[in-house]
Amino acid sequence: MISKLGKVFVFALLLVSLVFPVGAQSDTTAMDWENVDPSGQTVVFWHQHSGAREEELAKIVADFNASNEWGITVEAINQGSYDDIYNRMTVSLASGEALPNLVVAYANQSAVYYLLDGLVDINGLIDSEKWGLSDEDIADFFPGFYEGDVFPQYGGVRLGFPPNRSMEVMYYNIDWLAELRAAGAISFDGPPTTPEQFEEAACAASANPFSGATSDTPAVGYQLSYDASRYASWTFARGGDVFDAEANQYTLNSPEAVAAMEFLKGLYAKGCAGEVFERFEDQTNFGTGATLFTVGSSSGLPFYATAVSEGAEHQFSVAAVPHTTENPVQNIYGASVSIPRTTPEAELAAWLFVKYYTTADVQAAWGLASNYFPVRASSADALAEYIESNPAYKAAFELLPYTKAEPPVPGYDPVREEIARVMPLIFTGSDTRPVQEILDELNDFANAELEAASTF
Repeated sequence: MISKLGKVFVFALLLVSLVFPVGAQSDTTAMDWENVDPSGQTVVFWHQHSGAREEELAKIVADFNASNEWGITVEAINQGSYDDIYNRMTVSLASGEALPNLVVAYANQSAVYYLLDGLVDINGLIDSEKWGLSDEDIADFFPGFYEGDVFPQYGGVRLGFPPNRSMEVMYYNIDWLAELRAAGAISFDGPPTTPEQFEEAACAASANPFSGATSDTPAVGYQLSYDASRYASWTFARGGDVFDAEANQYTLNSPEAVAAMEFLKGLYAKGCAGEVFERFEDQTNFGTGATLFTVGSSSGLPFYATAVSEGAEHQFSVAAVPHTTENPVQNIYGASVSIPRTTPEAELAAWLFVKYYTTADVQAAWGLASNYFPVRASSADALAEYIESNPAYKAAFELLPYTKAEPPVPGYDPVREEIARVMPLIFTGSDTRPVQEILDELNDFANAELEAASTF
């Protein structure tokens, strides 16, 4: 059965197909970019950044506007949340309204825009002798980041370019773990690296509250937030995947996914893990010393630091999600910037800003302000002092060679919603069916959404 959100997407595709044929994208890779003149263009950039991130982006834009040799002017405009931007883009594409020249988009969203004939294949710009990237530049990007916007299912088109990324990490209370070790409640030093060690510590924490806790909230080893990225992270950590790119099918019911969900269900049944009932509740409880472990985005590091400073003031850091694989497998994600189809001159102007935005020095400044990871390895040199003075950020940064991404396919948003709906049914045991049966049903739903979003 297709979700309501999936039906809305199908309707948008049907509507736009009356205007122009969906799936018959123009070949922007073959564009003769060498003879396009971007001089004097205005680039309207739709983004979701606010606060300190928006302030830093404004500085980056101002510097580019003042220094670029073509007289290009970028206008960065906050258009609300990711969902707000997605809705504006799909409506604009369907109705023929004016598009921005640059837009923030997750990979699954850019896939939708592409199906609506709305995006430029950036490969042609990258390969341009006059305007593109050198081999040295390309080698400087973290490979997982650089390849994340390439779509094999559409012939290898590149529908976005990464200005930043975040990673799913395990947050842990250093002092509490040390107490458990000193008391003989756990058998290892440092953060857990395997599911078995994670369970040992989570159960020990639930039975042995942190001495420095500053709230009356009952102690618990782990609080699980219901989110598709948590689902993917725990599956990746067991060597599995949630999507088979070659078969173009979801694998939400793989043996590794089943094992991951059974593991989490077991933690709850033993009283070693609990639910997150309110937004950021796990972060707050981690700060007060009531929760030993959480799993979430590395971009949350400043917020965790604030929660701890306002709470138990314990030492904390981050580590890889406990894994059964030889090396960690870290879920990496983040929105890229995509170039909507407008005019060749405006498209090239947008690309030239993207090139500037992703230079090493600008990336370092953006990383400092946003707490996102820079996408270039050489940015680490400019960030060296910051990295050394922030051990938790350093620990996360050192995990960048071990990354994996969620599926960049259309229709993933309703699938994410369904995963978040199903997870508590498994975790709490309220759905008494075997986990395999529940995930088989989930996988059927996901593949139905994928088919509905792709067969046009």
